[in-house]
Amino acid sequence: MSNNNVECLECGADVRVPNNVMQGEILKCGDCGIELEVTELNPLTIDLAPMEMEDWGE
Repeated sequence: MSNNNVECLECGADVRVPNNVMQGEILKCGDCGIELEVTELNPLTIDLAPMEMEDWGE
């Protein structure tokens, strides 16, 4: 069973992608900590994950 790797868009490190990854899943770079979203499965494509806005109880 082999895993795919993608290159982090922020720092260029290898990010491991599990075999059962789903479109829309968020991956985290182990080197810089940025979150990456799987946007397509075939071919495997990633993009920077959308930033969540903090809800300060408003």
